[in-house]
Amino acid sequence: MLGPGGVVIVGAGQAAAELAVSLRQQGYREPITLIGDEPSLPYQRPPLSKGLLTGALDAEALLIRGQAAYDKAAIMLRLGTRVHAIDAQQRSLLLDGGERLAYDALVLATGGRARRLTLPGAEHPRVLTLRNLADVQRLREHFVPGRRLLIIGAGYVGLEVAAVAAQAGLQVQVLESAERVLARVVSAQLSAYYQQVHRRAGVVISTGVTLHAIDEQPDGSLGVSAAGGATWTADVILTGIGLIPNVELAEAAGIAVDNGILIDEFGRTSAPAIFAIGDCANHFNVFAGRRLRLESVQNATEQARAVAAWLCGKRLPHRIVPWFWSDQYHLKLQMAGLSEGFDDVVLRGTLAGDSFLMFYRRDGRVIAVDAVNRPAQFMQVKRLIASGGEGFSAQQLADDEVSLKVAPAIVS
Repeated sequence: MLGPGGVVIVGAGQAAAELAVSLRQQGYREPITLIGDEPSLPYQRPPLSKGLLTGALDAEALLIRGQAAYDKAAIMLRLGTRVHAIDAQQRSLLLDGGERLAYDALVLATGGRARRLTLPGAEHPRVLTLRNLADVQRLREHFVPGRRLLIIGAGYVGLEVAAVAAQAGLQVQVLESAERVLARVVSAQLSAYYQQVHRRAGVVISTGVTLHAIDEQPDGSLGVSAAGGATWTADVILTGIGLIPNVELAEAAGIAVDNGILIDEFGRTSAPAIFAIGDCANHFNVFAGRRLRLESVQNATEQARAVAAWLCGKRLPHRIVPWFWSDQYHLKLQMAGLSEGFDDVVLRGTLAGDSFLMFYRRDGRVIAVDAVNRPAQFMQVKRLIASGGEGFSAQQLADDEVSLKVAPAIVS
């Protein structure tokens, strides 16, 4: 039986909100306290680079739940509050102003922060990042037709903002240090497809760029210089070069960290009664065969449910197929599995028609898929990957007439 301190959750994002509600749904009756350093109720982050930037959504639409839902579930919210230290021996937290808060179980859902450039001039006030509501507000001030936006980093966030900005009439340039966009997460074929999509929309993309410095020019614009003498100018710069997990609290408390807070399949850390979930947590993924730190809504949600189950006396190990999505222009990209180490790629549909599946195979098994504008088939392939990825030949995967619901006998 947990004592009067109950469960304290540090962090107020997707994972934290899911955990708090899941605890009540699974019958947890003790106090639940959720602490967040932002003043807002927990909100969804994926729309920050999409609907919120366009104005199609307002900040309230991003809330995971309204205040009434937390009140009804008797979840105490401590928003705009920072945790300064964990005392794992005494099972307490040190908060703003010297306040101490006891816990019986502590869950770290501290997320991460945007990685910053380490160039001369990178601290200029018009060199922005995109991670929270305040960041969106700063960037939206520059969303004026004709304004020059330079994006550093051609990952999901960078390309999603590029799409929104191009459609809003901005002049958009993207710089990427790798030789292609989305280089860490998709095949060269899909990278080339997305580069073409963005270029048709007027986005100028430069790859293989090594940056040197950012300088404010006499006319107030920002100049960016790179190796080989290349230069670019912009009115505002957005950097999208990855996320740094917030592990400092855990590390200072002696909890094991390595590219995130190390956890097992139930969310347990190396310290008794302390758990971690979401973007800050590093788990062993059975599909990858190694430890991973996944930054996705689905991962955060499933880890939260696993911890809630454990705290309610149940065993629900976190073992799901990793999956992600990205909305750019009229394209919905959905990805399942992990394509690293694939032997070949099988295409179903056509890139020209903006409707296709890319199956990644290893030893004849489907280990991952990228789906563009094919949500129903994507869910079928996701289930296929979860079951082992076997049962289809390359010819059958490529054939739109072959159902993906049930694996037929392989035709040699």
